[in-house]
Amino acid sequence: MHLDSNAITEHITKRTSPELWASNRVNGFKSTAQPSPEQVTKALFSESVEAKLWTVAARALSSSNPPVLYPEYTDERGKYVYRTLDFWTSGFFPGSLHLLLERSTRYNRSARLPTHVDDNPGTRPHPLQLEYLCRWWTANLHQNALKRDTHDVGFMIAPWAMKAWELKRDPAAFNSLVMAAHSLASRFKAVTQCLRSWDICVTNRYKFTDPSLDFLVIIDNMLNLDLLFWAAKETSNSALYDIALAHARTTQKHHIRKDNSTFHVVNLDVETGNVKSRFTNQGYSDDSCWARGQAWGILGFMQTFHWTRDLSFLNTAKDLADYFIAHLPADGVPYWDFNAPVTEACPRDTSAAMIAACGMLLIYKELMGSHEANHYLGQAIKLVNRVVDKFMDHELLRFEAKPPASQVSVYPDGCIHEENGDGFDILQTVHDIRTASKACETILGGATINNYEFAPRRWSNHGLVYADYYFLLFGNLILEMGLDDSMMIIQ
Repeated sequence: MHLDSNAITEHITKRTSPELWASNRVNGFKSTAQPSPEQVTKALFSESVEAKLWTVAARALSSSNPPVLYPEYTDERGKYVYRTLDFWTSGFFPGSLHLLLERSTRYNRSARLPTHVDDNPGTRPHPLQLEYLCRWWTANLHQNALKRDTHDVGFMIAPWAMKAWELKRDPAAFNSLVMAAHSLASRFKAVTQCLRSWDICVTNRYKFTDPSLDFLVIIDNMLNLDLLFWAAKETSNSALYDIALAHARTTQKHHIRKDNSTFHVVNLDVETGNVKSRFTNQGYSDDSCWARGQAWGILGFMQTFHWTRDLSFLNTAKDLADYFIAHLPADGVPYWDFNAPVTEACPRDTSAAMIAACGMLLIYKELMGSHEANHYLGQAIKLVNRVVDKFMDHELLRFEAKPPASQVSVYPDGCIHEENGDGFDILQTVHDIRTASKACETILGGATINNYEFAPRRWSNHGLVYADYYFLLFGNLILEMGLDDSMMIIQ
């Protein structure tokens, strides 16, 4: 269904409970504006969002070979800095392209997207063009499925290959998913009952360089279990399922504090499986709660619940989400660490916000129909809304179909085919002149890769490829759940 702004507000009022409306005024949030039913949907599904990804992706078409460098974060000019294909973030940009492909195929724009979002519905990439870009950007990534030296093989493969299989039944994507799952499973050790995350870890404060002495496990690794569970189901391999389940239970046991905050890194004894130490690699301190780590936990435990139906994982995800919500600042956008001293220079992390929002949306999905579900939906929308308000790049970018410099002759002789503009027009993106000078290649800013005091290098206040990926994923989850026309709540 399609509703106008007033109807959306009325519809949400009927769908939500008094508890949800009350929750808008707890945990440091204050309602300072009237409801804005269109704001988040416009942000999630705008032409400018799609045009940003297209602009970056289409540049690779001028090369005679598929990409081997992949966007990660933006520099001070707002331009992407690229990493090699074997870096852990390589799968996110092609994953974002596949999310756009899903929108253009599974969720047909004319039938599903809110009518107020699209002011220019005719001039967009054809699904076949998107499909080609998806293939072009992943042609060199299949080889990462063979990597057994990192848990990040899941991040490298799953964001794009799962969609390639779901949407197009791409056999190469299926094979890479299965191979990647077995590569990841090779890092499981029975005595620790979990997967090794890192072989080595070096900062200006500590150094772990001998895997025979230390078994390092990070909270981020929860996100790679989805790959194991998927492969277990698709190939009827119970061993992969058992490994994923064991890792989730071990993380549940060792990474979560009594107050439901999380440790980033746990070092286990390779001989006994006992905990040797707990510390951080990207947070403020060993005893603090790194915001993105908390977000990884929310989403990872919800994915695990989806596959196992073990209620303890759902409850753990809810506990972690409640901590996340309770420790948000008044403006609703998390700082990079929930325990870091707050100053004017203290960086935020929009990637943590978007990952957590996706996790809360999955909590809503599992509890749908209950007052509790509405609470998590409201908090997820609020997170996205506040990030959009404060850190979305509001540059206006649009698609334009421009006739080529030279026209072709069309029968009858001498007739130029330009009346209806559907000949050989070139699809391009155009900046609004008022915002071009502020142009940034990512959708969101305000992300922080690592602000740990002893990190070899610190990055903060930039765009980040996986902040954008989870922003887009949130939008696709909204479409999947049928919430796109009725999800707005009071700000």
